Amino acid sequence: MSGKELIRLNKYLAMCGVASRRKADELIKQGRVSVNGEVVTQLGVKIDPKRDRVMVDGKPVKMTEKLVYIVLNKPKDCITTVKDEKGRRTVLDLVKVKERIFPVGRLDRNTTGVLILTNDGELAYRLMHPRYKVEKAYKVALDKPIKMEDIEKLKRGIMLDSRKTSACEIYILPNSENKELGIVIREGRYRQIRRMFQRLGYKVQKLHRVSFGGITVSGMKRGEWRYLTDKEIKKLKRLVGLEK
Repeated sequence: MSGKELIRLNKYLAMCGVASRRKADELIKQGRVSVNGEVVTQLGVKIDPKRDRVMVDGKPVKMTEKLVYIVLNKPKDCITTVKDEKGRRTVLDLVKVKERIFPVGRLDRNTTGVLILTNDGELAYRLMHPRYKVEKAYKVALDKPIKMEDIEKLKRGIMLDSRKTSACEIYILPNSENKELGIVIREGRYRQIRRMFQRLGYKVQKLHRVSFGGITVSGMKRGEWRYLTDKEIKKLKRLVGLEK
């Protein structure tokens, strides 16, 4: 068997629409993936898709035949996971399709707005990877007026978890008494925007993602979803080098 016939297990799981490559690595480390009946917990394992039998949580997985791309206007009090151990409402309770899909990245429970769901693992992986610097735009409502010097600090980047945030775009929204802002970031660290403002002494009262890679939820009510257009799909793929 030539090396060219082998692919990494996490990439295969992504191609099967199980999860993004990053999430697939988590599944592997948790001991939830087996190859030919043997549990695999080591990252970097390669398989032969034509010969090896891969299972997740005891269920066989196979290549996805139909790729789907969906945008949801995520409401509050909704968890951005496939399943929730506490029985809370998840985004998949809102998006009912026959294909096995998963969210691209996460929005915390009380953040609303644009959330992309798909079974295209390679696209999901690239959209979340900091290398591609995909723009995510948010509207932020604060508990008090922001100082101009703090806006400049945020623009340049501040320290979170011993690492500086990337430079971002930030502006005050009109007629908001300096309490409502627009912000555009090109990375996606854990609860990043809430923590950035908290670091400077502000509390985010409302957070709404306006766009992700240029995809918006214009004209959609909270909880509504739709399929992406061919034009939108091509645009996302171009952003991450999957299409010219």
